[in-house]
Amino acid sequence: MPRVIHFEIPADDPARAVKFYEAVFGWKIEKWNGPMDYWLAMTGEQEQPGIDGAITTRGEPTTAVVNTVDVPSVDDSIAKVIASGGSVRVPKMPVLGVGYLAYCRDTEDNAFGMMQNDPNAH
Repeated sequence: MPRVIHFEIPADDPARAVKFYEAVFGWKIEKWNGPMDYWLAMTGEQEQPGIDGAITTRGEPTTAVVNTVDVPSVDDSIAKVIASGGSVRVPKMPVLGVGYLAYCRDTEDNAFGMMQNDPNAH
């Protein structure tokens, strides 16, 4: 069964948001070395229940907190989203060395991501 594996918190000022979440919750937050401004947030020890996430610059599709769900196939999941009345906001794209990601909207206009694990993604 697909589960939520990641969250994204949009920020007008990511440095300010990083400082806030580090101070309030003690999260360990580091800038990602990828092609976009993205700060990875480690929210606890791996043995504890919970998920890690990120802080990103506010912009479509991340104008509100976005949860990302682990799926076996982004293509199959997109087909299910469309068949169930949802829509695709950002088509399937590779995240180098991680997998494939797409952003969609549900029938209530809530954004969510879907990630297919594939370390060979390019």
